[in-house]
Amino acid sequence: MAVGTVSAVRMDSRFGRAVQWLAMSPRFGRIAPHFIPQIDRFLHRISGGRIMLNDILMPGVLLTTTGAVSGLPRETPILAIPLDGDLYVVGSNYGAERHPAWSSNLIKQPMASVSRKHHDHAVIAHLLTAEEKTAVWPQLTAIWAPYNDYTERSGRDLRVFRLSRLDDGTFE
Repeated sequence: MAVGTVSAVRMDSRFGRAVQWLAMSPRFGRIAPHFIPQIDRFLHRISGGRIMLNDILMPGVLLTTTGAVSGLPRETPILAIPLDGDLYVVGSNYGAERHPAWSSNLIKQPMASVSRKHHDHAVIAHLLTAEEKTAVWPQLTAIWAPYNDYTERSGRDLRVFRLSRLDDGTFE
């Protein structure tokens, strides 16, 4: 897959670079978690799963996990990068100091589901080992460069999960 071709906007275009610059700003990191997920959930709901704000920039999914404490379903709109038939999700939390709750949920219960392009798929999550993450990280950051900034700003090792379909299908 060519870099910059996984979304409607080429990340190597002027607009794509501007979006990434904005995403790397600390101010955006503080305010985005309070409105981006809500907008994506709303768009996903009213469009029957066909539209998400994230899809303009990157492939987006609505990830449904089981709450690590509550045991209840938890829906999170998230960027998901398709590579080698699976989806990769990064627990960047916009560069915040804490890991996102969905990543803790997947560690406790790796069975989840994703809604993508108007289709729901059962998936199993695999938390990448340090070696696996090192191997795939250049591909992930080639598509979404802010991950490097989020790592630096957060001061933590970002969790990366591979989501594989349970029906043996692949993500494109």
